[in-house]
Amino acid sequence: MNFEYFIAKRLIKGKEHKSSISTPIIKIAISAIAIGMIMMLITVATGVGLQRKIREKVAAFNGHVLISSFDNNNSVESLIPIKINQSFYPDFTDVSGITHIQGVATKMGLIRTETDFDGVVVKGIGKDYNWDYFKEYLIEGRLPNYGDQLNEEILLSSYIASRLGLTIGDKVITYFLKKNAKRNSSPYIRAFQIVGIYNSGFQEFDETFLFADIRHIQKMNKWKPDEVGNFEVFIDDFDSIDQKGQEIYENIPSTLDSQTIALKYATIFEWLKLFDLNIIGIIGIIILVAGINMITALLVLILEKTPMIGILKALGSNDWSIRKMFLYNAGYLILIGLFWGNLIGVGLLILQKHYGVVGLNPETYYVSTAPVYIDMGYVLMLNAGTMILCLLMLLIPSYIISRISPTKSIRFQ
Repeated sequence: MNFEYFIAKRLIKGKEHKSSISTPIIKIAISAIAIGMIMMLITVATGVGLQRKIREKVAAFNGHVLISSFDNNNSVESLIPIKINQSFYPDFTDVSGITHIQGVATKMGLIRTETDFDGVVVKGIGKDYNWDYFKEYLIEGRLPNYGDQLNEEILLSSYIASRLGLTIGDKVITYFLKKNAKRNSSPYIRAFQIVGIYNSGFQEFDETFLFADIRHIQKMNKWKPDEVGNFEVFIDDFDSIDQKGQEIYENIPSTLDSQTIALKYATIFEWLKLFDLNIIGIIGIIILVAGINMITALLVLILEKTPMIGILKALGSNDWSIRKMFLYNAGYLILIGLFWGNLIGVGLLILQKHYGVVGLNPETYYVSTAPVYIDMGYVLMLNAGTMILCLLMLLIPSYIISRISPTKSIRFQ
């Protein structure tokens, strides 16, 4: 660094100027950077966190891609069985990026207690069911075991359990209509036992699904043991779901159809896409406000140091070297704001991640607490972007230095 830089650093940051008029302006600018970074971190972490959490919940109940008979495509209940002996099951080797595939079946039912009743969709699952996508939602009891003999164990949501006054160990009498049943024919009756209660926070699913052994549905539908209602396919990268959905469709028999959850729940995923626009808009506004504050601080600093600028010009310093001094100092102030913004922002996000301080309405947001996704990539990009954009914005006001005359500025008071 050259001689004039040290002079500028001494004059701009020296102790003798602590009471200068630029001090409160500089503090406001630093605060604006810090608050802006806090808001950007919270916006990105909660926005991306909400997107990922909702996608995970939808996938936990449906898989990422559903393979079904064309007759079952838009039906809540599995109507036409599919042979489990398929080229893509249990390992879908023709398409890369698939982590798991499982056979399931669904059937409409009615739970009846002594005082109330409620309609449910009984989801039949077997020993191939991967609980890794679902076990985090278990809040009481244990997960059912469907790997051995046929049993009556079920997993019920806390919403239905609370509505009907049920708890762990209770018997649940459930009625099912017979397929192609004649008028006045008696329904199927199953007495299930609750061994676990879950709460996903996704009310649309919690108020609907009950998990039971798939063999109950196979018997009631008069299916063979090697027949299921549909297959649920899980992939390792949600961002490629459209591509993988197309590949899966091209590699299954022509008698079967496939549908991604992004299409099945199009309304939800279109709503999630709006989050990206909101995040970009909020970040843009915050950086603009922070930049304007830094521009104000720099202009005040330049006006306050006009005599110093004249002296440096008289000593032979060119305009760009003097502009760099002020830009260096502005960059230093931005770094201070970014430091405090990151410290407070990441601290608040960690607090929310572990303790769930801020709650949300699950009927609107599909989650009960604001989810947080902290990724160092996002943090570094936000810091670098803020630093670069603010400095670029400061290039324009720093141009005023070239308009300052040495003879007039030295006499400037």
